Parts: sequence; C-alpha cells; structure tokens
Amino acid sequence: MLKILNDIEFLFPQKFELENFKNLRPDQTFSSDVTHYLNELSKQLNKDKRIKNYPDVAAFSFFCRKGNIQQLKNTFMNGKPLALGRGIVFHIAPSNVPVNFAFSLISGLLLGNSNIVRVSSKRFEQVDIIIDAIKILNKKKKHSHVSKRLAIVRYDRNSEGTSFFSSICDVRLIWGGDETIKQIRKSVLPPRSFDITFADRYSICVINADTFVNEIYPEKIAMRFYNDTYFFDQNACTSPHLVVWLGENENVKSSQSIFWKNLHDLVKSEYLFHSVFSVDKMTAFYNQAISQPGINLTDYSDNYLWRIKMDTLSNNIDIFRCNSGYFPEYHASSLEELSSIITRKYQTLSYYGISKGDLQNFIKTLTPFGIDRIVPIGRTMDFSLIWDGYNLVETLSRQIEII
Repeated sequence: MLKILNDIEFLFPQKFELENFKNLRPDQTFSSDVTHYLNELSKQLNKDKRIKNYPDVAAFSFFCRKGNIQQLKNTFMNGKPLALGRGIVFHIAPSNVPVNFAFSLISGLLLGNSNIVRVSSKRFEQVDIIIDAIKILNKKKKHSHVSKRLAIVRYDRNSEGTSFFSSICDVRLIWGGDETIKQIRKSVLPPRSFDITFADRYSICVINADTFVNEIYPEKIAMRFYNDTYFFDQNACTSPHLVVWLGENENVKSSQSIFWKNLHDLVKSEYLFHSVFSVDKMTAFYNQAISQPGINLTDYSDNYLWRIKMDTLSNNIDIFRCNSGYFPEYHASSLEELSSIITRKYQTLSYYGISKGDLQNFIKTLTPFGIDRIVPIGRTMDFSLIWDGYNLVETLSRQIEII
C-alpha cells in the first residue's frame, strides 16, 4: 500500500492520511458548510489575475457562487427525503477539458461525499489556478470540515493508483473514451460500489434559418458557437460536429453565408491554428468522401474552417468527426429527419430559433435512444447536475427512508 501511494503525486493535500480519509462520515447533501466553502472558493478564484485568460475557470467560479448553489438546492432537494453522501467518490477526469475535474469534484462534495480526483497527466494552468485556490482555503480553520474531504492526485498509466482508489471507493465516476472506460473497469470495485460512466459522445447543432436570417446580431451567435467548438479545439463531447439547417432554401443559403463568414472572421482573429490541423482535416475529408460519395467541400482560402456539404444524412456520420473546425452540414426538411441518425452515441443538441415546445414534441414523438441535453447555442459547456442522462443528485447520494 505504501509503495502504491509513493507512486502517486498528491496535488492536494500535501500530506494524505489514508485511514483518516477512509473513516470520514458522509455529509448531508447541500450542507451549509459546503455552500459557504464553494462561495469562498469563487471569491478566491476571482482574486487570481490569471483567471482573465481562462473563461472556463471564470465559468466554474460563477457556478460556485452561493446564489447558484442555493438555487440548485431548491431545484433538486425541495420536498425530497433526507439524503446523505454515499461515502468516497473516485473521479477520473478527462484529458481534453481542463476544468472538468473541478465540476466533477464539487458535484461529489455538494452531495455529501469525500472525493478523490485523478487529474490528467497533461499540464493545464487552469488546473493549477483552481488547486492554488483550494490550498489557500485549506489554511483557514473554518473550512477544515470541507477541505479534509478533498484529495487531488496525478499518476501515470503504470501506477496501480486506479486499482487502489477503486478498491476503497463507493462510487467511481469515469470521464473518458470507450477504451479508457474498458481499461478502468478492469480495476475491481467493492460489492456495493458502482460506476457512473461519461463515455465519448457526439453532439450536433440545429439552426432555424427562417429565424436566423433576421438575426440583428449574427456575430454574437457566431461567438457563442465559437465558444462551443473552437475553445476546446472541438474535442469536448459537447462540441457540435454536425450542423443541421432548417427552413426555406433561400433563407438557408443566406443564413449559411452570414453565419459562416462571421465565424470564419472570428476564428481567423482569435484561434491559434496549428499546421497539423490541416492534415487532420484533409484526412478526415478523404475518409468521409470514400464512405459518402457526393459530399462537397466549401472552398476557403485557408484551413480555419472546413464545411462539408451533404445531400443525405448518413447513419454513420458520427465516425467522421474531426477537430479544430471541421463541420459537415445538412439542410433538413424537419427535426424528424434526425431520427434516422440519432443513436446512443449522441449527447448534446444545441439549437437556435427553435421553440422549446417543438423540441419537447421532437423528443416525445421520436423517443430517441440518444440526445441527453438540449441547450441554446453557446451553452453546450454549461455544467448541470443532470449530465448525460444521469441525475447526479440521486446517483451520488443515498435516500434515507423513515416510516
């Protein structure tokens, strides 16, 4: 056991006392101590000058505000029975979204658990900023009840850390691709423990051109779409890859011209483009063209934005995903056309110009296997305690029945 712990880098705390951590009792969900701690964490993050360079850290800080946490409590716990945390939650964070580890961590914390989080071996300043704030709060005695419930670690693939932490956890929360999940599941859990898996998913965007053609501020919509896609090089599961247009032909053509021009101008001025992205896009296009004859690449003078026009929706379109600005697009006659492609692989549908009533009818009528989140353009990365169809409030806590 000592050898295993020696192979693990503890980013927090500096000294990890295993037996004390294992013996921590579960807390009540949405406890006042945790709510106060997160509010202080938000304030501490806002004092860090580095936060101005990272909108994702700023979004995390905003999420931690007392007002937001109280609203979550009112939404999820109003009228619910007494609930406590399950015990120890072992979080395995993804390598492509730096701040994901922090959202996962505070979910476990809010729901009354002690938390061990493995962060990616990739180095991100966002991770450092958040951990630095956690270390500062740890120096304040009033936060000790919460601070002692946190452990943030980093270790390489050869370490036995995953097997060790799996052996002592009550819930294992895995963010990663299908193969990553398969490998992690080889590490055995205790009999009453279980996995929550957030596997690799595919997301799409639907735009109603009949509405967009009259948009007064199309550059704002382009900016929101940019945040959904280019901000993480289009690697996040929530990032749209397929863009579907609805509406009259002429409105679609006009809207496409306006939308893509605004996006292209923004990408050219803001995005750090690497030459390897061009090779990736070309390879992706050739692979897609072999499987889908008749697709067309919209001509651009550079490689910032690739639009792949399709006359038909292929039911395997999700395997042709690429990053850094690669967008197959299709003009659909209605939302119902999407039923032919939506599988369990589909996660987020972002939209513009479609009523919530129409979206609800779409889900109720077609009852698709996939699509767990439907959000406006610009909000695909907004974290929620309902994610990938899981209600984390229910899965990370246990209900106490009193009759």
